[in-house]
Amino acid sequence: MGERFENILVIGDGGWGTALAVLLAEKGCRVHQWSAFPEYAKEMQRTRLNKKFLPGVKLPRKMRISGLVEDIPRDIGLIVSAVPTLYLRASLNKLAVALNGGAPVVSGTKGIENSTLLRASQIIHETLGARRGVAVISGPSHAEEVARHLPTSVALGGKNPGLLRALQRLFSTDRFRVYTNSDITGVDLGGALKNVIAIAGGMSDGLGYGDNSKSALLTRGLVEIARLGVKMGGRRQTFFGLAGLGDLMTTCFSRHSRNRAVGESIGRGKRLDKILSDSEMVPEGVWTVRSVVDLARKYRVEMPITEQVYKVLFEGLKPEEGVHKLMTRKFKSESG
Repeated sequence: MGERFENILVIGDGGWGTALAVLLAEKGCRVHQWSAFPEYAKEMQRTRLNKKFLPGVKLPRKMRISGLVEDIPRDIGLIVSAVPTLYLRASLNKLAVALNGGAPVVSGTKGIENSTLLRASQIIHETLGARRGVAVISGPSHAEEVARHLPTSVALGGKNPGLLRALQRLFSTDRFRVYTNSDITGVDLGGALKNVIAIAGGMSDGLGYGDNSKSALLTRGLVEIARLGVKMGGRRQTFFGLAGLGDLMTTCFSRHSRNRAVGESIGRGKRLDKILSDSEMVPEGVWTVRSVVDLARKYRVEMPITEQVYKVLFEGLKPEEGVHKLMTRKFKSESG
């Protein structure tokens, strides 16, 4: 572990940010976790628990939690960003004055900004400086399992080989295996796009469909992900690795998946506004689907599953009607 990484800032109090903070603290790093909610940060610091987003996991004493910008140490060697895309830019702008030391950033955010169509790593560059080193960590890695030391493997995407190797050593344990990947675009996109397909998978569950239906959705959904990802500069093989296929499978099947759960509730007839108001967690796919539809139009990429998810979420289309439209489309060759 490089000495410059010993003092680490984790931005965000969600389950994923907290799980990464726990992992790094357990490796001996001094970890400062920042929350946008000062009162909740005080509660986490006092109880050593994140009851809302990662219940049952004791927070190590090496972790300090605060909601105040002035509490952020000035000698931060690494920043880990785990803020939902919806709030990422505002959070980084708020913290920018305290983050002017040039420390590299690891992004754990999985989404695409609606207004700009930028990936999380691009937002980090815009807000914190284009010359700062940025890497993206993504893959089948539910926070609930990582924090409980269940074996997990992820991809770490970035353009700087030296930084990637250093971060690989930093994050890796005997229960958390990190693979480096020079395709930062693909790793970033894979984590964002799979959330949209996970909503479709959840709708299939909510409608009572079987394994055939869900497997077809995942397979054809992966085709859509790769199709757009390659057009945007990602490498095709990335979308069939941990940040693509691996994360897609986990998000579509897991009981921990917020996006799958949203889709299931909609398949059972619940309204989206009610689903969102009943949960404090942010299902990234709900917002990402808007961006993906715009990107598909921009790059002239056909994404029929994504289009139907968008229409169900925002145009009042019934899930059954969306399935009917998908099943009765013009005949095609799988290989063409």
